[in-house]
Amino acid sequence: MKSDEVLRVELEEFRRQHHDLHEAIEALEEKGARDPLTLRRLKQQKLRLKDMIAMIEDRLYPDIIA
Repeated sequence: MKSDEVLRVELEEFRRQHHDLHEAIEALEEKGARDPLTLRRLKQQKLRLKDMIAMIEDRLYPDIIA
């Protein structure tokens, strides 16, 4: 199992990558990208990162019902 510190570092890196992909996708869509396959792959990669972010956040900050 990874330590909380390692998870926090990974979390920040995944968030940065997610943001970068978001910016790239927006730029391609604004420019009228002619390659829908590339756009689809970028969106799928962004979703995978979002899932990884959610998984790490759940481990670091579990929901505790009071």
